[in-house]
Amino acid sequence: MIGFHLCNKSIHEISLLLIIPRSNFSGIVTKWKQLVTTATQPPSGRPCKMTELGQCMLKCTVRRSRHMSAESISKDLQTLCGLQISTTTVHRELHGMGFHG
Repeated sequence: MIGFHLCNKSIHEISLLLIIPRSNFSGIVTKWKQLVTTATQPPSGRPCKMTELGQCMLKCTVRRSRHMSAESISKDLQTLCGLQISTTTVHRELHGMGFHG
């Protein structure tokens, strides 16, 4: 794609030739101009505090007993699974999963 762009072909010509939407091609060219690569970049921001396994265990714990407090869930996960998860993280994760209350 970048080769076509460097050959001074129009975006319309290239998108017709490669059978891709113009917006996709424009996004790729913009990314290449800014980063000099079209490779996927790592996500910005802080990584998740909980692993997928921890999130799964949290979901199972909540489904088993929906009326537990975040503090008791945190203690339960520490006792049963050895996961060190703060009450604040439990609140945030539950909110992100759609458990409000």
